Amino acid sequence: MEVKEFKIGDKVVYPNHGLGIIEQIEKRSMGDRMEEFLTLRIVANDSTVMVPRSNTTSVGLRRVVTRKEVEEVFDVLKDTKITLYDDWKGRFQENSDKMRTGSITEVARVFKSLSHLAIQKNLSYRERRMLDKAKYLIVSEIAEVERLTADQVEAKIDRAVARGIKQVKDR
Repeated sequence: MEVKEFKIGDKVVYPNHGLGIIEQIEKRSMGDRMEEFLTLRIVANDSTVMVPRSNTTSVGLRRVVTRKEVEEVFDVLKDTKITLYDDWKGRFQENSDKMRTGSITEVARVFKSLSHLAIQKNLSYRERRMLDKAKYLIVSEIAEVERLTADQVEAKIDRAVARGIKQVKDR
């Protein structure tokens, strides 16, 4: 298992929680062995999370995306390919799995498909919450990378998704 190198002050993304900052790295005794823990401060709610360094890959902890990856997110949002599901359970399960990956492009796919669905019908409470969380995760990370306000990024992603949805409707 690959153990990613992180240091104090690194900005990271913790899946389903969003942007975090590594504030501390400390060794703790775990039974008969020593384990190194990263202490993250989650920006959204100012909470702290401790992640064993050996688990960073399995929990999906990653560095903040690059500008190139931000462009890929906008490509996903503008893309006219939208996954459709016959039943809400399958859709919810697949979207939940995508959200847990921590990949911003997977989160963008969830946001796009739920945005498209929300135009056609009212979303369930759980899907509305997932849509809101996906939007928050995308906005907060892109705002950090591009040094823009959340409102500026939100307007950009809303325009990108609207463009993709419009192209689908125009077919």
